[in-house]
Amino acid sequence: MAENTFDRFSVFFTGDTVFLDGTVFPLGQLTTEVLNIDSKILTEIDRRVNHFMSAVWALLQEKTDSAARSAQERLNAVWDLVFDLPVYRSLRLDTETARSLFPDLLFDRTKWPEVLDVDSESHRMFEEFLSGLEYFAESLRNFRGQLEGMLELYFEPLSRRSNEAYAEAYAAYFTDMAAAGELFFPEQEFSQSFPVQLCFVPMAHPMEAGKTLLAEKVEFHYLSHFLYTDFYRGLMAGNAPRRCHNCGRYFLLTAGYNTCYCNNIAPGETERTCRKVGAHRKANHPTGLSPAGVEYRKVYNRLKARKQRGKISRDEWNATLSQVQEVLDLAEQGKLTDEEMRKLFATF
Repeated sequence: MAENTFDRFSVFFTGDTVFLDGTVFPLGQLTTEVLNIDSKILTEIDRRVNHFMSAVWALLQEKTDSAARSAQERLNAVWDLVFDLPVYRSLRLDTETARSLFPDLLFDRTKWPEVLDVDSESHRMFEEFLSGLEYFAESLRNFRGQLEGMLELYFEPLSRRSNEAYAEAYAAYFTDMAAAGELFFPEQEFSQSFPVQLCFVPMAHPMEAGKTLLAEKVEFHYLSHFLYTDFYRGLMAGNAPRRCHNCGRYFLLTAGYNTCYCNNIAPGETERTCRKVGAHRKANHPTGLSPAGVEYRKVYNRLKARKQRGKISRDEWNATLSQVQEVLDLAEQGKLTDEEMRKLFATF
């Protein structure tokens, strides 16, 4: 198979898995890894891309070997971060070409004039490459922001974890987004569609010798397009990312399994996982509730007593209870410390 590049790479989908050059991932796993990327990395990619772009414009003006080397050095600094991201680090990438692109291009007396010709196909491809780099970090921010909102508002309240439940949650999300689009962007219809090249191919099973699989080979030009595809295919298979209620990082729930704690080492621990810490915290309460759940029940009972005594109206009860639920959700998602949680509950 031809080696992949930053803006043109192929993956194989079959069943509930995705194959990246022989490495097997459950659907949704790579999406989960991208949700956990430190935002500082994306900020640094932006900084390095801006640094690189100034060198490109200098190269287009000067057209010298030194300008080409300077642009390449700055581009390689971008590659150092980009090629270490989830998905890219599992692909066989043509890094040799990527890391010598501009000196090789300047040396090629046929391609370089074509790149400079604004009416040529080579120039169009060159501009698309630069545009993809400029928008790269922002596209991942947009992807993460959309999924974080969807998962928190529509998926976190689910009592069941299955492809049917995920479909219902996504239907509610889709309906709300379509309605918002009609209100604020009437000329644009909300959709989740991405241009790809698709073909069906036989492939050798990467883990079982002698076994052949029928797979969808899909070529992507943008990392974000792959991630959306991975996420939605994961939902169809019953897989979905979820934010751990203890450490706040995302983990992948698979095949209808329902837990709110990940299996990573918990913050401040050396051996115990978030799952074990969560179970221990609940076990310490006679009700079996988490500390946030215990405080929530106290506030709920206090508000209920006020309503029964006529000190607050039904509308005030509903509005206040909605605010209390928001505090509970934040605490259970690991976004509040126990002390912050108790202080907020005490205000009701």
